[in-house]
Amino acid sequence: MIKPIRDVYNANFSEEKYDAFLKDINGTYNYHVPFKIAETPVFLSKALKEKLIEACDDIMSVINKSNFKELTDGAFFDANTIVPNEDEQSKFIQLDFGICKDEKGDLTPKLIELQGFPSLYYFQELLGRKYIKHFGNVIPEGFSQHLNGMTADDYLVLLKQEIVGDTNPKQVVLLEIEPEKQATAVDFYATAKELGIKVLCITDLKKRGKILYYLDENKSEVEVSKIYNRIIFDELHQRTDLKTEFSFQDEVDVEWIGHPNWFYRISKYTMPLLKGDYVPKSYYLDQLKEIPSDLENYVLKPLYSFAGAGVEIHVTKKMIDGLSNKSNYLMQEKVAYAPVIETMDVPAKCEIRMMMLHNSKTNKTEIVSNLMRLSKGEMVGVKYNKDKTWVGGSTGFFEN
Repeated sequence: MIKPIRDVYNANFSEEKYDAFLKDINGTYNYHVPFKIAETPVFLSKALKEKLIEACDDIMSVINKSNFKELTDGAFFDANTIVPNEDEQSKFIQLDFGICKDEKGDLTPKLIELQGFPSLYYFQELLGRKYIKHFGNVIPEGFSQHLNGMTADDYLVLLKQEIVGDTNPKQVVLLEIEPEKQATAVDFYATAKELGIKVLCITDLKKRGKILYYLDENKSEVEVSKIYNRIIFDELHQRTDLKTEFSFQDEVDVEWIGHPNWFYRISKYTMPLLKGDYVPKSYYLDQLKEIPSDLENYVLKPLYSFAGAGVEIHVTKKMIDGLSNKSNYLMQEKVAYAPVIETMDVPAKCEIRMMMLHNSKTNKTEIVSNLMRLSKGEMVGVKYNKDKTWVGGSTGFFEN
């Protein structure tokens, strides 16, 4: 997106460097990353960075409202999904923006989705480090994955502070469903290595009264004090085969990092509550008094879906009329991604996730890192980008 830097990067790129970069990532934890990692990071100008910060501030002004919980109580599609002992702030917030062009032709972010749930906080740091290691000669001085002068070391210290704190790391678990089978398993291994915590399948979590524990390698009981939850509820609800002693609705003596209820509160359900230059028009489908006549300018999204499943980008009135559960859907104005990343063939579009964290010491939610997705398909996602190059997961380096 910054032409002189992009030209230098592309001119110095080679498949040999890229193969060495991937081999290094896969060898770090002796684990082959199953998703596509892009051939390039993204370089973001100071002007675009400022717009992204402003967009995040606009959205956080709504999330920080005193009545936000009241506004999002309808996000729980079933009372049985509510988890006890909810805290006051979401520990993790992810804001996904498509990079578009405004009426003047300037780059601007538009919100696609948001979630109150952690993603690849440790893998993204690893990814940025490996881009610098293998392509550092063409990554300019004065560009960083992090904002506000935060260094990579500062970032890792902050994550440790918020996930482990003063707790014995053995008593902190990263909870997932069959973690070794998840596409994001590399992040679990990175997290466990950095923090010394246990990566645990929910089926291995045991319960006695209000106490949760697991058995370590010596078959000794280890009481769980904190749960860094990585379970996506859409998947959990589909896995009726799982035999567990623990239910999320149980009253247990643990601290959630972060609390599962924010998965629902900060989600697609939040979109219609947001307004502004950086947010597309969004409506609860069952509350629409009139279906828009220009449906070609809208997408239809299930409020509850896993990894983008069920999103309809070619919406028709017949499709809407055929839905029996309109309360489960969102109508959202289409966002026109701009193909702004010059590659070896056609330009790529990009989406940036601004990764935020609530700092318990400052009591503020801060932008701490980012995740980029590059795409040449109709949508961002693996099935739309098969057999394409210079697409996939990446990270952004911001101009300071």
